[in-house]
Amino acid sequence: MPKQPRHDPDPAAPLPLSVDRSSPVPLYFQLAQQLESAIEGGVLTPGSLLGNEIDLAGRLGLSRPTVRQAIQSLVDKGLLVRRRGVGTQVVHSRVRRPLELSSLYDDLEAAGQHPATTVLSNTVEPADALVAASLGIAEGSEVRRIERLRLAHGEPVARLRNHLPARLLDCESERLEATGLYRMMRAAGITLHSARQTVGARAADGPEAELLGEEPGAPLLTMERTTFDDTGRAVEYGSHVYRAGRYAFEFQLLVRP
Repeated sequence: MPKQPRHDPDPAAPLPLSVDRSSPVPLYFQLAQQLESAIEGGVLTPGSLLGNEIDLAGRLGLSRPTVRQAIQSLVDKGLLVRRRGVGTQVVHSRVRRPLELSSLYDDLEAAGQHPATTVLSNTVEPADALVAASLGIAEGSEVRRIERLRLAHGEPVARLRNHLPARLLDCESERLEATGLYRMMRAAGITLHSARQTVGARAADGPEAELLGEEPGAPLLTMERTTFDDTGRAVEYGSHVYRAGRYAFEFQLLVRP
């Protein structure tokens, strides 16, 4: 008996997709939100094919340009990719990181994002005024400067730049590519206690854009953090940039009584 050809199921078909034409929310945005929720919730997993635009439009009673606009908005966010000869494919969900004292490596690993690291530089140099003030040391004191590219599912997510007191930790590049910096600190007996952190945003310059796989001028999230051990000593100053389409910080806000 001849072998039947294999047909992959359409992962969008079983999704409970619907649109409300009486809502002031644009139809394309309603569809995009539902597809994004399915990706973030793991219903549509990385590698899944979204299905044919025409079929999706017919199923929901939408025009093809409306469906295309919804899909393009998720392509722009980095959640979907159009592959020639393959179709529209789920790439990954956005990394959502809580604002707490944890490492990006641990957060990616916990989220099943398969973290990987490329060490771009690992040197000892004199501390400039900003680094010295952040670490509470004299300007010109020796510090270790580590710059890394952090990837998830093989795609760049962030450029991490850390400064540590020079003799704080044995920082071999091979170990830095195999695990997270905070794990290395804890393994060395350093107890991380607290941190002072600032989150911002700016446009990517040319070298950053090339490194992160973005266009020059693309939005980047920024984070600066000084971390202290349980004695109050500053043990690390980090200055990081993240792809805005692949990364988000989560805040929990409490009402003050």
